[in-house]
Amino acid sequence: MNFEPKVTKNLGMLLLGVWLILSGLIPLLHFSFSGLGLLMAILAIASGALILVNR
Repeated sequence: MNFEPKVTKNLGMLLLGVWLILSGLIPLLHFSFSGLGLLMAILAIASGALILVNR
């Protein structure tokens, strides 16, 4: 039997998952740095664009 976790081949969905996890952990762990908002915005735009083009 193969018990390896399946990693999605859709990069947009993978980035969206990372964005969702980070957006939940950041306030929970009180994590911040000066470019955090910009980083989260870029991650959201990249995942949305990749989902729209079905990558």
